[in-house]
Amino acid sequence: MNKIAVLTSGGDAPGMNAAIRAVVRKALYHDMEVCGVYRGYSGLIDGEIEPFHLGSVGDIIHRGGTILHSSRSEEFKTYEGQRKAIENLSKHGIEGIVVIGGDGSYRGAKKLSEYGIAAIGAPGTIDNDINGTDFTIGFDTALNTIIDAVDKIRDTAMSHEKTFLIEVMGRAAGDLALWSGLAGGAENILIPEGPNNVEEIIERLNYSRRRGKRHSMIIVAEGVGSAAEISKEINRLANIDTRVTTLGHLQRGGNPTAFDRVLASRLGAYAVDLLREGKTGVAVGMEKNELVHYSFDNLFTMPNKKAEVMYDLVGQLSI
Repeated sequence: MNKIAVLTSGGDAPGMNAAIRAVVRKALYHDMEVCGVYRGYSGLIDGEIEPFHLGSVGDIIHRGGTILHSSRSEEFKTYEGQRKAIENLSKHGIEGIVVIGGDGSYRGAKKLSEYGIAAIGAPGTIDNDINGTDFTIGFDTALNTIIDAVDKIRDTAMSHEKTFLIEVMGRAAGDLALWSGLAGGAENILIPEGPNNVEEIIERLNYSRRRGKRHSMIIVAEGVGSAAEISKEINRLANIDTRVTTLGHLQRGGNPTAFDRVLASRLGAYAVDLLREGKTGVAVGMEKNELVHYSFDNLFTMPNKKAEVMYDLVGQLSI
């Protein structure tokens, strides 16, 4: 394989730039040509493709976001959009591509592989909701951003003796809420994978008050619902005054942690190695600190990660 491309798609995640850098420099190290595709699959359709060199990815390993920009493309889901993308790749002589993103990005990469373009996926999403890897690029950075916010909010909660609900991202996965709840000492967490019994939460809050604790932290995953609505329900059922903070897109920004930079670098380089070996239709991941890869078909049918053990531990440590 002589010429490849790299693109980022879907939501941005800290560490994407480190992954782009790894793909480009690993390819150049092996005397391959490499191009950057701007604005994800939309850019692929519009032909926003340009050659990348060593300097193209200089001084980006520490930067959040993605220098290639990102988007979500409805047009690429159509046959016409896919044909335009393939034609542009062929026009530039591109034989393989590394797609950095989440589940939707992977499904686009699978389509490219079905058209004969060697396609490798790399897990770039703060949600940590991709099968076939213990961690996704950006998760650790987002987690640390949340923890920093939780620590600050706890100071106010303690000072004013209030119960705070903090809504975090994660789409349909509860990993950000689960991990931040454990690391931040939250008294309760609400995640899509959990029972999420409001009456039980109220019981725990009342128990804390009986033993003299006047403030509490509740972490709510967005996949459960609105923290504001849950706050109203707690107030209605138990007359407990609560405050709500929705962290929003704050969680996506910021310089990637050392962990995310290393993870992204290893996964990006590994993706290039797989292209050189002739692999296609697979995604790279890290399991037990070992590089692995799975076919897209296997990833889409794997059972979701289980969270029971950590979920139970949060309850046990927050008594």
